[in-house]
Amino acid sequence: MPAKNHLSQNQKQRLIKLLKESDDNYVREKVLILLLINDGKTYRKISEFMEIAYTTVAYWSVHGDPDNLDSFLDKRSPGNFRKVTPEYEQILIDTIDKAPEEYGYEFGRWTAARLATYLEKVTGIKLSSSQISRILHKKKYVYIWAKYSLEDQQNPIEREAFKQKLSEYLRITKQTPELLQVWFWDESGFSLRVIRRKTWGKKGRRKKITGQRRRGRVNLMGGLRYHDKKRLNFVIKKGDSDTFYEQINALNNSLVQEWRELGNQGENFAESGIKIVIILDNASFHKKKDILSKISAEMPYIILEFLPAYSPDYNLIELVWHSAKEYIAHRLFKSVEELSELLHRLLNEGEMVIKWDRNIKNKGNAILSGLVA
Repeated sequence: MPAKNHLSQNQKQRLIKLLKESDDNYVREKVLILLLINDGKTYRKISEFMEIAYTTVAYWSVHGDPDNLDSFLDKRSPGNFRKVTPEYEQILIDTIDKAPEEYGYEFGRWTAARLATYLEKVTGIKLSSSQISRILHKKKYVYIWAKYSLEDQQNPIEREAFKQKLSEYLRITKQTPELLQVWFWDESGFSLRVIRRKTWGKKGRRKKITGQRRRGRVNLMGGLRYHDKKRLNFVIKKGDSDTFYEQINALNNSLVQEWRELGNQGENFAESGIKIVIILDNASFHKKKDILSKISAEMPYIILEFLPAYSPDYNLIELVWHSAKEYIAHRLFKSVEELSELLHRLLNEGEMVIKWDRNIKNKGNAILSGLVA
């Protein structure tokens, strides 16, 4: 093992410069090993600090030459790309900028392996998926989640008509909430175990994630009132038409109680002239005829307005679900009861402060982006 301060001042300065300027993570890792050894750190300490193998530290302490910076480069790179031509690289870039279906494929996204196979057919040059990945990394491409779009399944004429109607509802409720209330309604589920395909692990080791999706789950159904952002959510066992009716009735009872607390007679609520508009999606149990007839007969002041197909951007409660799931994502729960209690505090008691100015696609963002002038 090299002695402490074995590097000359010039060698140290060259290494520090390379550490700052190199875009290659592996090169910076090797340089950092030599600098830490020069500071007197042991192989074991460096291995634990950088979370790399002990043998990697030992290897580069011998083979990393501070007088020859090329010794830190990956010598495999020139060989890997010896077959690649500028034309191949251009075809690669052009390919990933288009959807696979444009080339007649049924799958929805390009992986490195699929790109390698396709480009071999087109160019006759055979590369591995890892070689494709390295080329793309050098071109500043990264493999990340794509944005999910619903636009190809939406009906623009229906959406525009609904937008005009909703705009008018929201304009009226902002001016006279005592005459018209607008509620955004939906259902959502929250699991004790949130599956993520990315997880922390030792470098060089890949953890396995089991197929078990949850040990417990809390299902909610509820609404968000537009003019004051009041939230009212109920824990449900499952989403069906009977449960839907029960929770609409519970919402109604809550509004009647609110009416009483203002000094009014509960029996006068139906004759008060107030209208309750509920914006909700097209789940089949929302539209069961006998349930709709029952709601209309018992609560005639409630108006159900169904969203156009594939239009969650018009349902503001989507932002509430999104915010709640962000809040609980990094917290631990020992039981469903503990999760349920927290959700009640967050959603019904106002413990969670929602940033209403966020513009997140498909999370009610059309409501927040100037739908109402």
